[in-house]
Order: sequence, then C-alpha cells, then structure tokens
Amino acid sequence: MLTVRRAHDRGHADHGWLQTHHTFSFASYWDPDQMGFRALRVINEDVVAPGGGFPTHPHRDMEILTYVVSGALEHADSMGTGSVIRPGELQRMSAGSGVTHSEYNHSQTEPVHLLQIWILPAEKGLDPGYEQKAFSEECRRNCLAPVASPRGDDGALTIHQDARVYASSLDPGQRVEHDLLEGRHAWIQVVRGQLNVNGERLSAGDGVGLSEEAKASLEAGAEEVELLLFDLA
Repeated sequence: MLTVRRAHDRGHADHGWLQTHHTFSFASYWDPDQMGFRALRVINEDVVAPGGGFPTHPHRDMEILTYVVSGALEHADSMGTGSVIRPGELQRMSAGSGVTHSEYNHSQTEPVHLLQIWILPAEKGLDPGYEQKAFSEECRRNCLAPVASPRGDDGALTIHQDARVYASSLDPGQRVEHDLLEGRHAWIQVVRGQLNVNGERLSAGDGVGLSEEAKASLEAGAEEVELLLFDLA
C-alpha cells in the first residue's frame, strides 16, 4: 500500500525570513490525518533568508536530524556544540532529557535550504547527544547510503529508534531497490528531481509511505534525483 503526500498539499508558512513547508502537522499547521508516519514525526522543508534563523529554543525527547540541501546552517546548543552544517552533511541531535539550541543561516548573502526531520525516540529521558558527519556525493551516487541507524553501523549516525535512514543521488534513469522485511515500513522523501516509487511518479517535495510492500523500487526520471529513505518499524 502506498500513501502519497504531494508537495502542494503540505502545510505552509511565510515568516518573511523563513519559508517553510510541513509534510506533517507542525506548529500552527494542524491536520489530524497528518501526524507523522510510524516513528517519523516531522519533515519540514525550510528556506532561511540570509542572516535569518531560529533563536535559542528548547527541545526534549526527540531525535532531530538536519539535512542541508544548499547553503550552510550554523548551529549552537547547550551541550557546548558549535558547528556549521553544509550539503552532504547530516546532523543528529538527541534532545533527550532536555536541550536548547539555535540555528542560523551562516551566510549574509545566500539563503540556506534544509530539511528538518524529527523521529520519536524509543525511550524518553535519554542523555542529550550530538553527532555530525559528511557523506560524500560519491558514496551516495546511484545507491542507498546508510546515514543514520540504531547502532551507527556502516559509518552512519546513531539514532535512538528502530529506524534506518538512507540518502541517495540517482543519475537520470538509474534504479535502486530496497527490500522491506516483514512488518517494516518505508517513507521516501524526494529532495529534488523526479522519482518513480513502485510505479508512482513523485516530484521534489513529494513523499510516499509504503506499508505491506516487499520492496521499494526507486527509479530516477529524466534528471538527477536526490532522496531520503526511512526504513521504519
């Protein structure tokens, strides 16, 4: 079974310095039919204007992944972490028992385009934690590269949930497949380009949930496509 979520159906907010689209309910956007998919709770596509950003604010009991599409995002938190996240890098912040952080566009001249992803943790009250790693375009080219997993195997970041996240950049016409074990589900989010998923055509900003499917068959259209795949319990 495929559950398609089109880009134009997402929630949207224009804050001037921030253009944001919400795949699932978030902040002032509320839809009881769009509360996430399995443990995947939030996918926000944000474009932050030069010099703009999110001032210091709190989080708790959430696994937060930040995936930068273009530009650079500056991060600081109460754990003492200070970093800049660029395309090809993934950040994982485990909010756990409580953390505060800020995120700002690192540039005064160019916007930053990113995906903010929240995954519900398997346990509450964990110690806060932070990781950031670069995943080269070569390692993501025409394959599904593991970028987050429960044990951090194969060089992936470690997340506190039975979920695995893969990133991929497919050349035009290229195809990859991901087997889904019994009882597993998948969410595929198209970052850019066009993608066929089990025969369903998707465009940038679209997402699709797969349940009771043996595999996810992913085929790029006539242009390069960038995507994330979430394998979920």
